[in-house]
Amino acid sequence: MSADAVVINPWMMLPFGALLAMIALAPLFFGEWWARHYPKVAFGLGVVSLAYYFFGLNAAIRVWHTAHEYLSFIALVGSLYVVSGGIHINLKGEATPGINTMFLLAGGVLANLLGTTGASMLLIRPWLRLNRHRAAAYHVVFFIFLVSNVGGCLTPIGDPPLFLGYLMGIPFWWVAEHCLLMWAAGMGMLLAMFYFMDRRAHLRLSPAAGAGPGETRRGFHIEGLPNLFFLAVIIGSVFIDSPPFLREGLMIAAALGSWFATRKSVHISNEFNFHPIQEVAILFAGIFATMMPALDWLEGNAGQLGGASASFFYWGCGSLSSLLDNAPTYVCFFKAISAQLVDSDTIHQVNQLIQTHGADFAAVTGPHAEQIRQTWAALQTHYSAQLAAGTVGTDEIQVAGLLGNAGHNGYLVAISVAAVFFGANTYIGNGPNFMVKSIAEHQKVPTPSFFEYLWRFTLPCMLPVLLAVWWLFFRH
Repeated sequence: MSADAVVINPWMMLPFGALLAMIALAPLFFGEWWARHYPKVAFGLGVVSLAYYFFGLNAAIRVWHTAHEYLSFIALVGSLYVVSGGIHINLKGEATPGINTMFLLAGGVLANLLGTTGASMLLIRPWLRLNRHRAAAYHVVFFIFLVSNVGGCLTPIGDPPLFLGYLMGIPFWWVAEHCLLMWAAGMGMLLAMFYFMDRRAHLRLSPAAGAGPGETRRGFHIEGLPNLFFLAVIIGSVFIDSPPFLREGLMIAAALGSWFATRKSVHISNEFNFHPIQEVAILFAGIFATMMPALDWLEGNAGQLGGASASFFYWGCGSLSSLLDNAPTYVCFFKAISAQLVDSDTIHQVNQLIQTHGADFAAVTGPHAEQIRQTWAALQTHYSAQLAAGTVGTDEIQVAGLLGNAGHNGYLVAISVAAVFFGANTYIGNGPNFMVKSIAEHQKVPTPSFFEYLWRFTLPCMLPVLLAVWWLFFRH
């Protein structure tokens, strides 16, 4: 059942707010109690939202759709966690500021090939090992900023919102073509911040403090290479849509294959255990359930944003992506942009052109003639196979209407960049963020609390980057 068919009571967003508040505050004020009882809190608040949908809205289909989304999420994150745990990357040598900065740059680039989740799970352990003699909270946070979020802004593989855009018809390389400058600006500013922060911390150490005994010589060694095959299976399965649950089945099979094929010595070297993924699975079960009313309310009201600018969509989509799942948030704003910029008259006349195979193209007139021509040209460029087969529908026309008009491209770029970049603002903004935090905590690496993350890093580091990107590219 869609948000268009039901009226969401805004009060039902309270369980989501309560869960966020508990995740943020409970570890600070009653950490021991939270460590024992967080499953009860997450499941209890989740049940409140599920009961509302089952009995208050009679919207069981919506619940099953969310359950499938959660299964897909946890299958992807869990399988990547298991497979990456079977790959031991051993880096020898001193973790100088220059080496660390190059590592994060390489991780950001790799995120576009493996996804932010895949790159994060593969690289977080070697990153922590590389810095084990001086690891600090900023090492964890900037890894989240660069590898788990901003880095993956160039391909649909990079981050879930971009992949959903690809499934809705945005060409694969369109993202790289239109978001490259924003990616370069964001990565450049964050890497510069990290370098100077790491250099200052490194200079405070004694000359011998940066490297452990016997680590002055550099080296690189990988164990568990067969797991690269299982990693490729997981990444490839992301593109499988049917039959239902085949994608998740392949991911789970890859995880099982990796677990049984990997030598135990590799797991021991990685300090591998299931506690981080267990914590993520439980908390995100509650998050997925409780955020349904918030997402559905947003979708139900997104169509009322007529006349909104690219700046509004950048800050609106971004702000909500900091707290809600950035993938469905992107979809809601994508639909709002389509409704605002591609009018019904354009859709109707383009449909007529499709019926006549473009025979009436020269006769197109009226106030929307230019937009109709641009939409038709975009259909021919990006949907030629569907045009030939006669399978072009309203969704394809709307996307073509956005792609074909250079002025409309800015709106798509705004929500694409915002959904990816703003996901770095909190631990729950993007799937791998909480996984990285949990892995770091279990390896006894300092990690900031929820509010400390916001106060010490998001506001002074991430917010200036977001403001600069907006000023340079979206303020007009």
